Amino acid sequence: MLLQKEERSALNTVTRYGDNHIDVNDVRYENAICFKPEGPITAWPVKKVTDITTQLLELAAGVTAKPANALDFLDGTTASSYDNAPDILLVGTGAKQVFIPPQILAPLLSARIGIECMDSQAAARTYNVLMSEGRNVAVALMLNEE
Repeated sequence: MLLQKEERSALNTVTRYGDNHIDVNDVRYENAICFKPEGPITAWPVKKVTDITTQLLELAAGVTAKPANALDFLDGTTASSYDNAPDILLVGTGAKQVFIPPQILAPLLSARIGIECMDSQAAARTYNVLMSEGRNVAVALMLNEE
């Protein structure tokens, strides 16, 4: 399914999505991937939703954890904190929408990173729209399970 008109930009854009491939900027990937509008497209080592961990969501969001400050408790700060955090992480779970357990999402949510789970075609379309609006978005797309 073609997802984007023939216009090209310097930003990472999902151009096609099929059962066993994802095309970004007309380059075909035959594995799960994650990326932001700018920067590399990274292989995401996930085959099914049960493979997803907090660390894999951090990889997908492209974040690095900030070191904890021993005095944060004085401000009531106990939430996770990340550098380079997107406003929203879209997670495409293949052919069907599947929700990720809350305990896996908790560290990112406490750092005020929104996470939306949807089928991968919907995630690809939503990513393209948000990216074209200049939003600070990251996406992780799984292929359809066999």
